[in-house]
Amino acid sequence: MIRVFLVDDQQLVRAGFRMLIESQDDMTVVGEAGNGAEAVELLSVTAADIVLMDVRMPRMDGVEATRVLAARSDQPRVVVLTTFDLDEYVYNALRAGASAFLLKDAQPETLLGAIRDVHGGDAVVAPSVTRRMLERFLDASDAPDPDDDDRLAALTAREREVLELIARGRSNTEIATGLYLAEATVKTHVGRILAKTGSRDRVQLVVLGYESGLVSPGAP
Repeated sequence: MIRVFLVDDQQLVRAGFRMLIESQDDMTVVGEAGNGAEAVELLSVTAADIVLMDVRMPRMDGVEATRVLAARSDQPRVVVLTTFDLDEYVYNALRAGASAFLLKDAQPETLLGAIRDVHGGDAVVAPSVTRRMLERFLDASDAPDPDDDDRLAALTAREREVLELIARGRSNTEIATGLYLAEATVKTHVGRILAKTGSRDRVQLVVLGYESGLVSPGAP
């Protein structure tokens, strides 16, 4: 049973999500909050697997709440919900530790599938969409030197290649084809990159690729 916690300042929105989630045999809503501060407090005593987190809320917004939760050990994965896919708050939420983001107008089956995928450890956000968002908010003229980023220091040359392709939006199959590797080998590389960089999932690797300067916005 996937335990879901709802965070949104609109009660009707929470009620809609609750009805949808409770209609599934493998999901249950274990709690809800109307703002980030309340969510942080309740999640300290409520066991949850997935948090559906709104971005704009009073008292504490979704970005700060995500940052607080990510700093705790053994915390649920956060799926950020937003109205716009090019929302600066969403980029900040990903940097804060969110595992994925979805648009609020997503189809019910998309939301339910996303909850299951994130619970299984996969990234829901298409890397190409994430890349488009990062290109909107990162200035290529200020791109850092990847050789100066300590998070990349432990990576082998091959792992850096794989990370760059992940940040460019390539799937494991596309990476395997491009580097003439078995897909299982690519998965092994991805696992090692996650461990070495301290990243939670593939979405965090996309953010790292841009933040470190390994990939520049707008580069082919």
